[in-house]
Amino acid sequence: MTRLLSRRALVLGGAAALAGCDRLARHETVRDALFSADNFHKWAQRGLMRPDALAHEFRPDQISPFFRANGTANPDTPAYRALWRSGFADWRLRVGGMVARPLSLSLAQLHAMPHREQITRHDCVEGWSAIGKWRGVPLSLILDAARMHGRARYVVLRCADDMGGGARYYESIDLIDAFHPQTILAFALNDRPLRVANGAPLRLRVERQLGYKHAKYLMAIEAVESLSGIGAGKGGYWEDRAGYDWYAGI
Repeated sequence: MTRLLSRRALVLGGAAALAGCDRLARHETVRDALFSADNFHKWAQRGLMRPDALAHEFRPDQISPFFRANGTANPDTPAYRALWRSGFADWRLRVGGMVARPLSLSLAQLHAMPHREQITRHDCVEGWSAIGKWRGVPLSLILDAARMHGRARYVVLRCADDMGGGARYYESIDLIDAFHPQTILAFALNDRPLRVANGAPLRLRVERQLGYKHAKYLMAIEAVESLSGIGAGKGGYWEDRAGYDWYAGI
């Protein structure tokens, strides 16, 4: 009975929220912003789920036998090749932007920090999925260590992969996802260091969103107040160039 009531309360609460949204829709000044496919998707999912609701986690026997690459399979730039040849000993993750304490973290330092393991499913926008076991540092620990300013609203992720013409891949998430317990900076997949194809040496795992949000080959993290100055202002490489949704919740 308790579960039934809780489910009913959730549905009724969602219905009430949608009714309120309907009233807002009568105002032309907010209709386009609120009811764009991207904003409505984010608003609806966030309105019907707790901010800390977890993505489903799987059993070890459910891990996929092979975890294919999504997006870039190898940055293959001179700078990345040099980092790879050294075992990423000279690689550093820079943490900056709206922080009181900018950081430069080596892979060894990240390995020494408290970490989380989770077996989750990766859903690619291309239509395939795979289950893998990820190990990494919660992004929240990094942001807390950097003492992020109170005005910051987004975290931008800068990557090593060259998408052509010198343009590097980038993505962004808001603070709800940045501080979610399953959002980690992963350095291992299935108990082994990340392969190049899977984003070595470090990639984002933001488990409640589609694969293109899981930025690979991380080089820098930047806390910002607005996405207007990032790329074309839509918050990500594919969002700016191909009209992908900024919020890719699943």
